[in-house]
Amino acid sequence: MSRELRVISNPRPRQPKPEWLKIRLGDPANQNHVLKLIDGLNLHTVCQEARCPNIFECWSDRTATFMLGGDICTRHCGFCAVGKGEPGKLDAEEPRHVAEAVQHLNLAHTVITSVNRDDLPDGGAAHWAETIRQVRALNPECKVEVLIPDFNGDEQALNMVLDALPDVLNHNTETIARLYRRVRPDAGYQQSLTLLERAARRRDLEQRGMLTKSGIMVGLGETFDEVVELMKDLRAVSCDIMTIGQYLQPYEKRLPVERYVTPEEFAQWRDIGMTLGFKHVESSPLTRSSYHAREQAADRPESVTSAVQ
Repeated sequence: MSRELRVISNPRPRQPKPEWLKIRLGDPANQNHVLKLIDGLNLHTVCQEARCPNIFECWSDRTATFMLGGDICTRHCGFCAVGKGEPGKLDAEEPRHVAEAVQHLNLAHTVITSVNRDDLPDGGAAHWAETIRQVRALNPECKVEVLIPDFNGDEQALNMVLDALPDVLNHNTETIARLYRRVRPDAGYQQSLTLLERAARRRDLEQRGMLTKSGIMVGLGETFDEVVELMKDLRAVSCDIMTIGQYLQPYEKRLPVERYVTPEEFAQWRDIGMTLGFKHVESSPLTRSSYHAREQAADRPESVTSAVQ
């Protein structure tokens, strides 16, 4: 039986959402502005594809997280709403279109992510690097945060992205090690930690101001202490920023929510993380990777910008 069927075969009624998960709808005029721009440039956003609960708030502020490589992913994560299957060819115009969208929205900080492209020899790394360069060329004052896949552990692919000098290098561990087989069957916990360690090591060697970042979802069956152990693992590889948010089942064929974590527990993790030495911990029920991303990186040293100039 396939992994996809295993997820589907054990349906359970959705738990009612607690009061603290209510979201702010925001200004539809600004949301429509972003939507028209994205459609006009033939772009995808993770806001739409992953059914992010913060889409109304972020789009009301005329910000969006761009998703490279199309809208079909080659992996089968049990939590994700993005389509699975065989993706099409990369759009050679996509890097320029992302740069134009950043310019039209007049962004001070942009977040760029992608689907997994295991069908490509470099996992899409060259496409990533070209997008960063195009965004920088057209928007020299804009900070660039990238939320990258693991490139199947390929250090050369990671270095292609690092060569383009992102301001923030984000790679999500997504969940604790014990739950990887169920939540991220095509990925590896240690592989993700190794990617973050390599990025931080090169950053330190070159004395650039790039920040490293990772995030997880909770409510998938982990314990409070297991999250703390994961936080320690991230600090051991010099991760600077961490995000912790509530997992929300996007539709019935995805993994169910095991429990809704209380705001008090999120606050505890934030305090523990700061004690462990993170520069910033964004921890709340509605936190997602790019939620308040500009504020998280506000104290970033200026050496990255200097290196580009």
